Amino acid sequence: MNTHWSLCTKTLRLIIPGILFLLLGPSPLRAQFLYVDCSGTNPNAYPSINAALPNAGPGAFVLVTGVCNESVSLQSVDHLNLGAFFGQTATLNGGISINNSEDIHLYGLNVTNPAGEGIDVGNSRSVVLDTCTSNGNGDNGLRVGGGSDVSIFTTATFDNNGGNGISIFSNGIVIAFAWGGVLDLSNNLGPGLRVAQGSFTTFGHTTIVNNTQGPKSDSGYGIDLRGAAQVQFGSVFGPNVVSANQSGGAWLQENAEISFWFGGYPNLIQNNGPVGVLAGLGSQVTFFNSAQISGHTSAGVDLYANSQAYLFGANTVQNNGSSADPRSAGIRVDGNSEAFLRGGQISANSGPAMLVLVNSSVDFSGVSFSGNEGVISCDSSSIMISDLASPTSTPAAGVSCRTPHGLGVRQITKTQPVVPDWSAQKAQHDRYAKLAVKH
Repeated sequence: MNTHWSLCTKTLRLIIPGILFLLLGPSPLRAQFLYVDCSGTNPNAYPSINAALPNAGPGAFVLVTGVCNESVSLQSVDHLNLGAFFGQTATLNGGISINNSEDIHLYGLNVTNPAGEGIDVGNSRSVVLDTCTSNGNGDNGLRVGGGSDVSIFTTATFDNNGGNGISIFSNGIVIAFAWGGVLDLSNNLGPGLRVAQGSFTTFGHTTIVNNTQGPKSDSGYGIDLRGAAQVQFGSVFGPNVVSANQSGGAWLQENAEISFWFGGYPNLIQNNGPVGVLAGLGSQVTFFNSAQISGHTSAGVDLYANSQAYLFGANTVQNNGSSADPRSAGIRVDGNSEAFLRGGQISANSGPAMLVLVNSSVDFSGVSFSGNEGVISCDSSSIMISDLASPTSTPAAGVSCRTPHGLGVRQITKTQPVVPDWSAQKAQHDRYAKLAVKH
């Protein structure tokens, strides 16, 4: 009997601490909640975010109301939820810096920092900006570097900043899932999106409009990609619109890559100064179905210095060029560059549909041409391979380009990206919605 009781006592000693850990530990059912009222009207709440943070344990929710006049630094912080109650917003007049941290979820914050960066993320993992804005900052709206990865949920704006809307560098990664509204990067004094040695992906609905070159920038493009940047614009949640940017729609250089692909809505690149997409210095641009490139005063697509473009499917390049520019064209291919076109329409451009210069080439089939000042015009160093003419026959009307062989166009197999599974991102948003409610 004594032996049995001894065994039971020993067993209870082992079980009870485990039960207490399950009851008292930071589980989703017993999350820690700290309340911040920056208006000062609630004496039971913390008066500022910085006052609450030292008491926030792993998995805590720091829920904010009012206007907070402070800058917040999250240094070596893990598993933190910071933001407004779900369905509400809170204002931060100051910046947010996140460094050497992991699993940070920001929700409903409207950030404005006239003195510098809005949201600055470095050397951090799994940072989420859920229904946040970062507008009117003295420098960039969002800055991501040091191998950090940031996800944008539901909707976001990075507008009217003194620098770029979003700046990504040093292997930073940003992925946007704007299923609940628009991701807007507009009216910045620099590119709406600038990526150098980093990666950006959006699945729509994204607008990049009316960005100009300000005193802190060397570019007034909507999208500025350098240093092997990798960028994807998929139109899953809505159209992507790149329009009315001062210097052009997108500028790629230094082995950068961009792909515009159809996910159910069009990709619209319209009325961006002289050029829609400019790719140079070994860069690549791809259009998969439903890109509409129009209204530029020089060229819709401009390739130079060993760069490439691939246009597949129902893309349109129309109403580009002007009589003031003798190099006007729908697509201009220059300086050892190449363009591959399979299908689509090139129409009503000032100048030829395609202008090919200085050791460049175009390979196209199934393309519809109408209303251009010629189909294709090449200088003496450039060539075409197409379904329009062979070297032994008379070239089609509007074709001024030599064909070096009669072996036909190259067979190209390239598939566009697939629509991602974003259920995990939606579940994370829904978890915040369930727990961060005002009672």
